[in-house]
This record gives sequence, structure tokens and C-alpha cells, in this order.
Amino acid sequence: MTPVRNDPSSSAAPDARGRRWGPVRTRSLLRDAGLAFLITATTAAAQTYPDKPIRMLVGFAPGGTADIMARVLAPRLTDRWGQPIVIDNRAGAGSMIASDLTAKAPTDGYTVVMISSSHAINAGLHKKLPYDSEKDFSGVALVASAPLVLVVYNGLAAKSVQELVSLARAKAGQLNYASSGSGGSSHLAAELFNRMANIRLTHVPYKGAAPALADVMSGQVQVIFPSLPTTLAQIRSGRLRALGVTSTRRAASLPDVPTIAEAGLPGYDAANWYAVLAPAHTPKAIVATLNEGIVQALRSPEIADALLRQGADATPSTPAECERYLRSEIAKWKAVIRDAQIKPD
Repeated sequence: MTPVRNDPSSSAAPDARGRRWGPVRTRSLLRDAGLAFLITATTAAAQTYPDKPIRMLVGFAPGGTADIMARVLAPRLTDRWGQPIVIDNRAGAGSMIASDLTAKAPTDGYTVVMISSSHAINAGLHKKLPYDSEKDFSGVALVASAPLVLVVYNGLAAKSVQELVSLARAKAGQLNYASSGSGGSSHLAAELFNRMANIRLTHVPYKGAAPALADVMSGQVQVIFPSLPTTLAQIRSGRLRALGVTSTRRAASLPDVPTIAEAGLPGYDAANWYAVLAPAHTPKAIVATLNEGIVQALRSPEIADALLRQGADATPSTPAECERYLRSEIAKWKAVIRDAQIKPD
């Protein structure tokens, strides 16, 4: 007598067409149904987004440039969507605290972060981060770019970028540059300059921009790459000599000062920049809504004027352009940090 196999599917009730579904097929159907429900729910959420306040994290204290960028944008976005944009300052660890909170936030579009170029620098400066600087974020939009400026002691025999490079080669190891701290933007801008010009200016770190600038003005140190707003008054008064700005286009506040790229180092770009990111896997429809609101705000004359007062230019972008730029900046600064053997303070 042939034994009867214990076939689980034999006990399954037939459907309307007389088919019997076993447990494997049943689980597959349930999984597909769950996925369809999730997609439907996500689509519905995207269509009503935003319907509650949005938290915008900032990795710096109130009053800093990144904070100002966020507060310039917030009222415009609130007017557009009818929902408050709540600025949440989480200063510390070189902006890593705010980035980490964003990376681990729900992917519903109600938590975003205003980052600066420090986000890209941190990826190369620290061996271990609590998040992946690229994979854990969705690019929303570039916001603004603020150049640093290459300035020298007034008594230095160099009145152009090319003359400074020639002088540095003639006096190898004898010229120094100041920075506001190891691993900061002024430090890395100078090291990128060293790398691209094939020279060696010696680093002298300070605890802040004010004492560094004071020593350059007195001639104790010859070169510095400070932010433009902090140095504009000294440049205009003639106490410091500006040789070039670090952005890819000239600064509106210093139209007669060339970019370093056009003054002899093609491709040089070391501006401070700002962007908005969301957690990875935030629905594309929600990212698109965020991007549209930010881009429209940046194109208004009022926002452009407010950014200009901070020494910055609006740089609206698509989400894809934001992500490409972030990847390129991470790769660039990783190479500079590796070659210069820069360590965090």
C-alpha cells in the first residue's frame, strides 16, 4: 500500500477558481500584499507632505554661518508649506552630532540637516564615524557657497598667486601659513594649495581666527586662508593683501580679486559650502518637495541679498547634483588629508 504523504497544501481551502495554496505560496502573497500596502501608504504620505512641523538640525551653535543659512531659509519654507521649520542646534564634534541624529531619524522627511563642508571633511579626518557620510543620507539641495580668501602680510614680496608660488619655491620651508585650528577649512584650503602648487608652506595652527589674523597682520606669519566676511574690513583698509578667493567664481564683495583657479591653479576650489540632507531612503517624492521649496526660496532676491551679506552666493541644485557634489568633496578632502597626514585636534 502506497503511504500517503503529509502534504500541507492538501488541507488548504480552495480559492474561487479551485486552486489550493500551500504555506510557501501563502507567505509570498502576504509579503507582496504588505509591500503593496507600504508603497500605498508611502505614496499617500508624500502627497500630503508636509502636514506637521519639520525639524532642521544644525551642527553648530546659533549665530554661525550654517545656523544663519537655516534661519534665512526657514521663514520662506514656512510661508510656502504652512508648517513651521524648527531649527534645532546640536553643536559639537565638528557637526557630527547633528549628522548622526539625521542619519538615524525616520525617513519621513520631517528631519533634515543643514550641513557645511565640514561634513565632507569629517569623512577623511576621522577613522570611525557613527554613520556613513555618503550612504546614510539623501541629498536634497545645495544651498550656498562662501569663499575663503588667500591673504598675505602686507610686507611680503608677493602681489599675486603666481608670485607667492615662486617665492615659496625660492624660500622652501621658510614661509608659514596660519589657520584657526588643525583640520578646519582654512587649514585644508592651504594644504590643497600646497598640493596643487607643489610647494610647502609650513602650518602654524592657532586657537581661533582672531589671533591667527593678528599674527599675519604683524608679519609673524605670512599667509592665511580665512573666511571672507571676517577679513573684508582688513583687506579694504589695506592691512592685509588679498591674492585670490578660493571659490570657482569671483566674490561679489571683492570683484577685483581673482579666483585662485584663474590666477594660476586651474581647478582649485576650497570654498565653504552648505547643503540640506535627509536620511537615506527618504521617498523621492518627499525629497522633490523639499528641493522645490528650497530652490524657489534661494531664487528670491531677498534670500540672495541675505546670503550676500554673509559673503555667500546661493547655489540651488537638484538632489542628484547635491549628491554628486557631496561625493566629489568627500573624495577630494580625503586625498588632501591623507597626503598631508592631517590629524584631528
